[in-house]
Amino acid sequence: MKQLPSYITNKYLLSILFFIAWMLFFDQKDFFSTIEKRRELRTLIDKNKYYFKEIEVSKKQLADFQSNSIAIEKFAREKYMLKKDNEDIYIIDEK
Repeated sequence: MKQLPSYITNKYLLSILFFIAWMLFFDQKDFFSTIEKRRELRTLIDKNKYYFKEIEVSKKQLADFQSNSIAIEKFAREKYMLKKDNEDIYIIDEK
């Protein structure tokens, strides 16, 4: 059998390579799952920012509704297509 080079049989090099392989692929907090968790965290942070903005818009809308009856009527007409008794509503769908 041929003699293997000394750097291949070096126990320190083999230990380091084993440790790197273990940390990259087999550990509970391996490299790939860490990247996936960071991507998920970034997505959750973006969703959190979006929902905080929506909460602020809703708070402003609520304050406007509590002080202005015309705003309530406008909201009801736009969102729920409500109308007065003597009115006709025409819905134009732009597709």
